[in-house]
Amino acid sequence: MKTKIKKWILAVFVTVTIAISVGFQSNFFEIAKQIDIYTTMFKELNMYYIDEINPGELTSKSINYMLSNLDPYTRFYDEQGVEDARIRATGEYGGIGAVSKFKNKTVIIREILKNSPAEKAGLKVGDKILKVDDVAVEDFEEIGVSSVLNGLPNTDVILKIERQNKMLEIQVTRKKIIEKAVPFYTMLNAEVGYISFVKFNQKAAEEVKEAFLELKEEGMRKLIIDVRSNPGGLLNEAVSIVNFFIPKDKVVVTTKAKTQKESATYKTKNEPIDLEIPLTILINNRSASASEILAGALQDYDRAVVLGERSFGKGLVQRYKPLSYGTQMKLTISKYYTPSGRCIQELDYTNRDDKGNVPKFSDAGRETYTTEKGRIVYGGGGILPDFKIEKPTTTKTTEVLLKSDAFFNYATTYFYKNPTILEPSKFNLKEADFDNLLKYLSKNQSDFKTKTEIEFKKALEKATSENLGKNVAKKYTDLLDVIYAEKLNELEKNKEEIIEKLTEEIVKRYFYIEGVYQQKAVFDPTILKATTILNNQNEYSGLLTN
Repeated sequence: MKTKIKKWILAVFVTVTIAISVGFQSNFFEIAKQIDIYTTMFKELNMYYIDEINPGELTSKSINYMLSNLDPYTRFYDEQGVEDARIRATGEYGGIGAVSKFKNKTVIIREILKNSPAEKAGLKVGDKILKVDDVAVEDFEEIGVSSVLNGLPNTDVILKIERQNKMLEIQVTRKKIIEKAVPFYTMLNAEVGYISFVKFNQKAAEEVKEAFLELKEEGMRKLIIDVRSNPGGLLNEAVSIVNFFIPKDKVVVTTKAKTQKESATYKTKNEPIDLEIPLTILINNRSASASEILAGALQDYDRAVVLGERSFGKGLVQRYKPLSYGTQMKLTISKYYTPSGRCIQELDYTNRDDKGNVPKFSDAGRETYTTEKGRIVYGGGGILPDFKIEKPTTTKTTEVLLKSDAFFNYATTYFYKNPTILEPSKFNLKEADFDNLLKYLSKNQSDFKTKTEIEFKKALEKATSENLGKNVAKKYTDLLDVIYAEKLNELEKNKEEIIEKLTEEIVKRYFYIEGVYQQKAVFDPTILKATTILNNQNEYSGLLTN
């Protein structure tokens, strides 16, 4: 009988092994087949296409299009892209210390880092870079411009810029730039400390710990950690920061991948630095990835009260994989799960519909989980705060405005009209400033266009090309007037948010990113509410038990 069982088991094992082997062979054959098709097509294209082609550019475009059908995080990096990825992870590079945007063959400086070579050389936010040494910017693509702006420390670069319709040449000496993960921390009052940090690079945990210990020396007994609009970064840094506040050998996050090798459970490795201090974590709809790991883990252990808006919902984990010729790919390999077992990924990229729309996991209903003390928390769709800060939904029109050239240019105009402003702790825009912004927009409508306006313009151009525009043009102008009036009505719905973002943009021109948080420490409603909760023991404890 035993012999028969053994033979049966052996037969099943052999059958399964053959099936798996055939499956792998079939899979590898399909891959080899598709690569061969692509290779032979590329050879024919290169040999016989009527015009010269750029193999590198064509390949990059085909790769990027292929990956775009997966998720936004799986990407291919050429040699320069690999270096840019390294900079984002480490926060260190040789350069001028300015954040720029490439648009219409021009580089526009969007932010100057404090004490950077750019600041010392006199560069200003809003400057348009036309030439880098003898190289015209218009001859480059965006990634090429960054490669010539950055370089070895202590090397000089001459920039030809346009500022307020004047041409200038400015020499800048590159230095080693270290981007701070923690741009600002302070005591809000005699007991409450505040730490803001904006990225999880390799120095995040070190800088948070340094800020924490310094605030403790100043008498801090309660703490606010602000990760609003922090897009995340390195997973290990999030685990280390959680470890500051929970005991050793506790699960912080679990990743589940296709392969066991890429699946892992991350636990705290060190003794904590403070298990008792009351904590609040501030999040918003742009807090993602590592920020959500931090907030989710501390929420699951009932260690902190989470305040603000529902977070972004990025529960996908990426890894860099080296490819040939110095290139690499960042690809999604797993999903992460908080200690209670919830995955907070919001967008279901696997199940796009026929039009390419991505459904949300939360649309199908959110699963419930429990914290260590039994509180209910939810998976599928970001971290829900323990105390929600109510605010009007941001309209599509407001989203367009905040990303528009008109909004940025208004702040630049404000800067040159006002040589100085009050220090950040006293500066706060009013409704009159919102009205002034609207007046500016009415005179600069071409820099602030909604999708509706863009599509209507295309329709008019199409009608004109088909000789149908003679009587359409007047109605088109009338329609634009109606659309503009509706745009203003939509902006009114988000007046407070627009004033807040405009305040940030203006303060940054005079006092850098540190000034933005100095201003928030005094006027920001979410910070003020967090302080109130920390100062009310009953409310704080109630939020962690109900």
